[in-house]
Amino acid sequence: YKNFVLISQVVVVIFHFSPLSLSTDSTGGDVNSTQFQVEKHTWDGLRKIVHKTHRNASLVALKAPHDFQFVQKDEASRHSHRIYYLGMTFSSIENMLFYSDIPKKICKDALLTLSWKPMLSHFQANPHHGVFSLEEELLRERKRMGVFGITSYDHHRGSGLFLFQANSSLYYCRDGASNRFTTSPLKPIEIKSQCSGARMDPKICPGDPNFISFIHNNDIWVTSIVTGEERRLTFCHKGVGNPKEDPISAGVATFVTQEEFNRFTGYWWSPLVQNRKNNGDGKTLQILYEQVDESQVEIVHVPSSTLEERKTDIYRYPHAGSTNPGITLKISEIKTDNLGKIVSIQDKELPVPFTTLFPNVEYMTRVGWTKDGRYAYAFMMDRQQRHLQLVMLPHALFIPANLDKDKRQATLEALGDTVQPFIIYEETNDIWINVHDIFHPFVQTSEDEMTFIIVNETRTGFCHLYKITSALERSRYQWAKGDFRCSVKEEVMLTSGEWEVMASNGAKIWVDEAAKLVYFQGTKDSPLERHLYVVSYESPGEIVRLTKAGFSHNCSLSQTFDVLISNYSSLSTSPCVHIYKLSGSDSDPLHKQPEFWASVLESSGFSHPEIFSFTGTSGFKLYGMLYKPYNLVPGKKHPTVVFVYGGPQVQLVNNAYKGVKYLQLTTLASLGYVVLIIDGRGSCQRGLKFEGAVKDKMGKVEISDQVEGLLYVAEKHHFVDLTRVAIHGWSYGGFLSLMGLIHRPDIFKVAIAGAPVTLWRAYDTGYTERYLDTPEKNQKGYDDCSVALHVDKLPNEPNRLLILHGFLDENVHFFHTNYLVYQLVQAGKPYNLQVYPNERHSIRCPQSGEHYEITVLQFLQDNL
Repeated sequence: YKNFVLISQVVVVIFHFSPLSLSTDSTGGDVNSTQFQVEKHTWDGLRKIVHKTHRNASLVALKAPHDFQFVQKDEASRHSHRIYYLGMTFSSIENMLFYSDIPKKICKDALLTLSWKPMLSHFQANPHHGVFSLEEELLRERKRMGVFGITSYDHHRGSGLFLFQANSSLYYCRDGASNRFTTSPLKPIEIKSQCSGARMDPKICPGDPNFISFIHNNDIWVTSIVTGEERRLTFCHKGVGNPKEDPISAGVATFVTQEEFNRFTGYWWSPLVQNRKNNGDGKTLQILYEQVDESQVEIVHVPSSTLEERKTDIYRYPHAGSTNPGITLKISEIKTDNLGKIVSIQDKELPVPFTTLFPNVEYMTRVGWTKDGRYAYAFMMDRQQRHLQLVMLPHALFIPANLDKDKRQATLEALGDTVQPFIIYEETNDIWINVHDIFHPFVQTSEDEMTFIIVNETRTGFCHLYKITSALERSRYQWAKGDFRCSVKEEVMLTSGEWEVMASNGAKIWVDEAAKLVYFQGTKDSPLERHLYVVSYESPGEIVRLTKAGFSHNCSLSQTFDVLISNYSSLSTSPCVHIYKLSGSDSDPLHKQPEFWASVLESSGFSHPEIFSFTGTSGFKLYGMLYKPYNLVPGKKHPTVVFVYGGPQVQLVNNAYKGVKYLQLTTLASLGYVVLIIDGRGSCQRGLKFEGAVKDKMGKVEISDQVEGLLYVAEKHHFVDLTRVAIHGWSYGGFLSLMGLIHRPDIFKVAIAGAPVTLWRAYDTGYTERYLDTPEKNQKGYDDCSVALHVDKLPNEPNRLLILHGFLDENVHFFHTNYLVYQLVQAGKPYNLQVYPNERHSIRCPQSGEHYEITVLQFLQDNL
């Protein structure tokens, strides 16, 4: 998996493919009179059905606005805030930048729907759809990005500066500076460059928004939008175009960091600006960055996307048990004069090697700066991902690079016990530690301690908020020991219970320090719904829900904590985006309630599945979704498709809009199939014990729960034909589809396995070792769950297995399917194989997506 979200995003824009390929089953013998027979169609007939489904879906595929930024207007304005966001109009297939103004007063007698006003004048963000540089293409894969146009933007509130990437170039515009807001679209200004090729990961310097940074050819560059001056800051990469000879990069997150830890950047501007009054009133700016050395990481060759004969792309890919990249943190220090011209650039590094300071650290999952810029921070984990440390690094700790031995020793002695790293928080778990995005450090009021809000899943087995105060303990002898651990002075649990605070995949909290409140999203009311809540971090106790029940919400909150935007939906309601004002007494801010103010998007109708639940033999309550056949015939049993992901970090079943995201399942139901989705043990948002049930035994408990759910539905609904059941999934779901056919061929008559992991030793370190440890320590576990080693258990009947895979897959390499097919041939087992020559882990080309859907539908109608 990890691909499912991507394909579903692609479907929203390109109505041609969905990750939900559906499984098929081949049955022989006489047709049972009680069996519903799906009408058979020719290839062209199925193609027309797919076209019709997507055409109808496009009418309800609401392209909801997202990535909101709030700017408060002055008191004289008749509007309270201007909101900026990305969105897609019905006439477009491109994301664009819009704004709307929120009025201070509204007429309560009528629904106010705000108009989407384009920020940019006659700007086409991507004239050649699908044409990206290799760097952009791979980043889109890692981010599961299926949309075109402007996919992200950076905003500097004080200057009103907007920065975004489009047309393989960088652009900026300004709005809202000094409360001067545009009333007509702006013409964006292209940022020219001496660099040839892609400029990636652009950012605005928060301390001086005249400077823009970006990554080019695996190094960090800056440019001034005032003077036009452009400078290269780091010189790690040689630019020879061969990863074998060019293994070092600066500011770029590695494959594993992006794919398994969802960190897509490798550099961070400091918010601190030092004005040098003794040097012409110039400024000192700093960028913290990760330097990566992949010289010991295995090289793999993947066929080139250019389709040139015998050409391959070369990647560094650490498979389970192999060497990971070497990492360290550095600072690039930029000094400017009073005219904004760069006068010097200096590289700074830690006073002793990173591995000496932190000998057991394998991954840096989150990195950044405190709000005052006094400290950089890094969340660090060991290789098994069972031990986490939060490290604070004073910016003064970094010393000029390339000092000789004597000067380095003198500098280290000068630091003494005044400047050192501080490990202010640690977490250890016997299962694994899930990476999260929640960390709010308060501005220090004492030199000897630091207070922050963080989440912890280890204490209770469920992810909850804590306010922690740690002592900053200094000792001049800690340099020699390499021990910088500090004691926790106070730990206050802010939330509790058998439910989860949402903490990953970009989750946020909003901390109102004046009212001493923290707003967060979680599943307190139901594991199937996400809501916005608020709790006091000064006197924790009551938790107040701010969003309405019966929906799942994705919220944004203004910096003034008085305007709330919710993008919400349910199984029976497609996305709505509503704006609310938080109203109530300032003396009781905890109990302010949202008052509907205006709409940005309204819903439209569509058919939807039903949610069901049952208690499994494991004792856990399990949830599933059921798509009933549209043409349900009383007394007839319908063929059934189980769509599965089943692995960690993913929840498929919830009370949220499933329209286009599950489009292929809707198609199946319209043709007469029963479709089931079950979130069994191993899926997320149910606590670490529930998710951790797959540790060291992936592919076993998940299939057990899928079968239990299927049998439960069949007993309750007699239209399920247990003699005709298919299982299908993609990536981890493809792996489970194979495991289902291996271990329960009596239940699953056919399996459709998309991009399956078939040999876990060949998958990457960050994901595989989290759940299976290293092959050296868990050889049996690796062997037991590697389907390519168990092909002897697959059925001997033909047309019971269909394998699909993109030939260019740089995530689950085509090697997995190649090795599986080799073993199938050696064992004399039948199989069907569909290869997509120019596709990666996700099917992106509309023609390939259409072919994929039709292939699945035909396989089902012929064999189930």
